[in-house]
Amino acid sequence: MVKIPEKYFSYFKKAGTVKVYRKRQIIYLQNDSADALYLILSGRVRVFNTTVTGKETTLEIVEKGRIFGESSFLGEYRRPTTVEAVNTVTLVSCSIKNLIPILKESEELMMLMFQHLSQTCDYLANKVYRLTNYNRYQRIANFLLEETACSNPDKDITEDGIPYTHEEIAGLLGLSRVTVSKVLASFMEKGMIKNGYRKILILDRRALQQECERKEKNKVAVFE
Repeated sequence: MVKIPEKYFSYFKKAGTVKVYRKRQIIYLQNDSADALYLILSGRVRVFNTTVTGKETTLEIVEKGRIFGESSFLGEYRRPTTVEAVNTVTLVSCSIKNLIPILKESEELMMLMFQHLSQTCDYLANKVYRLTNYNRYQRIANFLLEETACSNPDKDITEDGIPYTHEEIAGLLGLSRVTVSKVLASFMEKGMIKNGYRKILILDRRALQQECERKEKNKVAVFE
């Protein structure tokens, strides 16, 4: 997904207000009025929705440089999700009315915003496909590839790693934490990844791609 480079943070600060949220503090609730767009300056947030029975489904973990709250572009719209802070989060809250004149100052920034909106649609479409067509191994392999999609495809090691816990990955992929841990352990044994606390290093993207594309010989069920 597109990240906004730090050199453009000042544009958002000019258009909005810097806010700080503590761990587990709610930034906005599902069905709230969509009146602002957010840019994360530091920290991470969890995007999720809740059913009428109270069941939560994690849709995405968003971190520094990423934008969320895109529904505010639609006007008179309600939030389809709830967003809460994973840890201490500093962000900029901008109204679309104030942000649009600022975007006109930088054609490159405006293009980044359009790319972000386009990639958000692609991300959601891939998420639906992954949940309905992939087994647990393919889901996790595809997720790891997607999270490192901006990395150089000819470079085997992604040095920054992926800052997710097994529980967070489980929530994102509709799997149990135990299942995620077992699959990651299998990938690590095969030399595809290096698994540490809140950091998964990708060692072999090609092997993960092959795992994602592999047809199940034993017709393993897509869902647990």
